[in-house]
Amino acid sequence: MKKNIHPDYREVVFLDTQTGKQFITRSTVQTKEKIEINGSSLPLFKCDVTSESHPFYTGAQTKIVETGRVEKFRARFANSTGKQKN
Repeated sequence: MKKNIHPDYREVVFLDTQTGKQFITRSTVQTKEKIEINGSSLPLFKCDVTSESHPFYTGAQTKIVETGRVEKFRARFANSTGKQKN
């Protein structure tokens, strides 16, 4: 590989700001913050959403979808009196 053209590939701590969960992985992401973990200083990247907090992975998405369906049903039939048409 050519020198000085590739980004620095190193261990980085990713922090989920919603849950506080941290995980270490290798990345080229540029950060300004650092964190001390196990006696070593590592770059810190704060994420708004990770697999720990995303509705698709936590199962909360199905609850949101079901709630929306119930609300649509109630809105559609709110004016009906419950009588059957002949």
